[in-house]
Amino acid sequence: MEETELLAPDLDAVPGAGVALAAERAARTPIAFGPCPDEEGLPRSLECGTVRVPLDYARPDGEQIDLTVSRAKAAGPKNERQGALVFNPGGPGSSGMLFPLVGIFPEWKRLASVYDLVGYAPRGVGRSAPLSCRDPREKPDGNWQAPEHPTEKQKAGRKAEAEAYARGCAERGGKRLRHIHSLNNARDLDVVRAGLGERKLTFMGASYGSYFGALYAKLFPSHVRRMVFDSAVDPSPSRVWYRNNMAQSAAFEKRWADFRRWIASHDAAYGMGTDEAQVLAGYRRAREKLAAEPAGGTVGPAQLQAVMLRAQYYEDYWPSHAEALAAYLKGDPQPLVNLATPLEEGRVEAENARAVYTAVECNDAPWPTSWQTWDRDHTRLARTAPFETWENAWMNLPCAYWKEPRQTPMDVRVAPGELPPTLILAGERDAATPYAGALELRRRQPDAALVTERGAGTHGLAGGPNACVNRHVEAYLIDGKLPARSTDCAARPAPEPEAQEAGTRAAGSGARPALPRVAGWSPAAR
Repeated sequence: MEETELLAPDLDAVPGAGVALAAERAARTPIAFGPCPDEEGLPRSLECGTVRVPLDYARPDGEQIDLTVSRAKAAGPKNERQGALVFNPGGPGSSGMLFPLVGIFPEWKRLASVYDLVGYAPRGVGRSAPLSCRDPREKPDGNWQAPEHPTEKQKAGRKAEAEAYARGCAERGGKRLRHIHSLNNARDLDVVRAGLGERKLTFMGASYGSYFGALYAKLFPSHVRRMVFDSAVDPSPSRVWYRNNMAQSAAFEKRWADFRRWIASHDAAYGMGTDEAQVLAGYRRAREKLAAEPAGGTVGPAQLQAVMLRAQYYEDYWPSHAEALAAYLKGDPQPLVNLATPLEEGRVEAENARAVYTAVECNDAPWPTSWQTWDRDHTRLARTAPFETWENAWMNLPCAYWKEPRQTPMDVRVAPGELPPTLILAGERDAATPYAGALELRRRQPDAALVTERGAGTHGLAGGPNACVNRHVEAYLIDGKLPARSTDCAARPAPEPEAQEAGTRAAGSGARPALPRVAGWSPAAR
C-alpha cells in the first residue's frame, strides 16, 4: 500500500492490566439478567442485561460504557449444560442481540439444549454507547446513478461526500471515536466472558466477528475453550482493510456471474435469456431505465445494484431478487421497489451500523491518504470487476480523510499447542469473505480444522440448511471433536424459482434465514 498516513502513537498499546482489571470487576458483579427493555424489541423469552467496560483500556478507571447483552438459557437438563455460547454476527457495526432466537430452529435445538445462547451489541452499536456520523433523518448523499466507471466530476462529488462523512464522525463521535476498533472489541469480549461467569470462552464469530475473534485468541489464548470462525476474514496484517476490500470486490464479480448463470438456467421462469451475457444485458437495460426515471421516485441504479449485491450473499435470495429484476424489465417495478426501499424505522439502525463500520475499519489500520492511489487502484480493478468496485470504494473512502490515530494490525499467528483447537467454516465461492481468508486463518492457527462447503457461496454457514456443516459444528461445540484439518461438505441444493405474485415478496425466497441474518447482520461489508 502506498502513501499511507504515518501511524500515531497507539494509545491502547499496553492495555493488558486494564483488561484484567475490567474482567475482574465484571466477574465480581456478574451481568444481572432480567426482562429486555421495550426499546430492544425482543420477545419475553429472552433476558437482557449490561456489562460495563472501560472506554480506554489504558485508563481502566476512566470513562466507562455499558454493552447490552441478551440471553436464552439452555433448554436441556442442568447436568448436560456447558455454559454460554457467545456470538458476534460481524459487520463491523452489527448487533448480536437477536442471536439467542436461533434456538427455535431445528438446526439449533441441540446447541440450544446445552448452551446458554448469548448475543451482545459491541461498543458503538445499538444501545452500547451508540455512534452516528450524520443525522439519520437526512436523505443519503449523492444521486441514484452509481456508475460502474465514474467520470471525474462524479468522483469529485463522492470524494467530497466521504470527507464530509469522516468529518461528521469526528464531530459527533468526539473523544470516544478513537476507541472503537477491533482490538477493543476483542478486549470487550473478555469482559463479557467474565460477566457471564465463564472461566473460559466458547465463541462463534461470523464474518468480521471471525477477525476480532482471532485477535481474542491471540491476546487471551488461555481463556479460550472453543471457537468457531464462520466465513473467516483474511487476518493478514497487510490486508487489513484496504486490500481485503479490493479482494472482496474482485470476488463479488465472480459471484455476480454465478447469479446470472443461475437466472439464465431458469429462463422459463424469468425470461431474461439463456446465458449470463443476456442476463447482464438485461441488468444494464434496467440500469439505463432507472437512471432516466427512478422506480417509485426513489429506486435508481444504485438501489438496483444494492439489491443484486444482497443476492450475492445468500443463495436463498436468488429467486425473489431475480423475480424483481425480471418483473421490472417486463413493466412491473413494484417487486424491485419493495426490495430496494428501506423501512423508515430502520434508518437510525442503518446509520449506526455504517458509522461503526467506518470507525472500526478506519481506526484498525493505515489507509492510503492520497486520492491518486485510490483512483489508480480502483480504476484498474473496475476494468475486470466493475459490479462492486467503485461502490465498495465509496463506502470506505472516509478512511482516506480520517484524523484519528490508526492501530497497527496484529498478527494473529499462534504456535502449535498455544491455542485449543478451533473450527473454521467457509463457502468456497463466498464473495463477502473470499475463501483465501479461511485458508490464511488456518495457516495462522496450526491446530484449526477447516470445513469447506464446496461449490457454494452463501455467507454464514452455521445453522443453515447444510446438514454436513451442522454435524461438524455440533460435534465440535458439544463433544469437542474436530474433523480432519481439511474437510469438505457438498454444496447445498441450488434454489429453485418460486411461484409468487408480483410485488408481494419483500426479501428472501422463503427458505429459513442463514445465521447472520437471524442474528441481525446486514451485508454492508463483511
